[in-house]
Amino acid sequence: MNSESVTEDSAGTTTASAGTTTASAGAAADPAAPSVTYVRFESPQRHERGHFPGVFALANGLARAGRLTAEQRCFWRAGNDWYDAAYPTPDAAFYDPERYPGAVSWFKTTATHLVERIPGYLELLAAHGVPCREVRSADPGRVIYEDDVQVVVVPHG
Repeated sequence: MNSESVTEDSAGTTTASAGTTTASAGAAADPAAPSVTYVRFESPQRHERGHFPGVFALANGLARAGRLTAEQRCFWRAGNDWYDAAYPTPDAAFYDPERYPGAVSWFKTTATHLVERIPGYLELLAAHGVPCREVRSADPGRVIYEDDVQVVVVPHG
């Protein structure tokens, strides 16, 4: 395991840089600690609209800016097509900044078939010096949309 910075807040949100997590060897789980049920991959820097852009928005931004090599563009296009077919895309209304300020999507940790494909996106971002972190939480915010693999939430306060 990597020893990069990991933090946990009072809502049980754990943050690790570059998709890494840390734990003490042999440490027993705290039965009072909330179970981690959601995971998100996002920029550590806020967007001008106040939220932290997710891994797909970051990769899509590189593609729109024409910064991907031919091989990277092929990976990105195939990856996005696979994700589009693999799970539902919540209606754009759930991301309306006036109705749902700061709304973002989180994978359920049970959606392993989706989460296990994220490292390719992290490599793509790293190749362009775009930081992305993994965040896990048992309570990432007020759920405004849910299906079997994801939630869209408005973050707490």
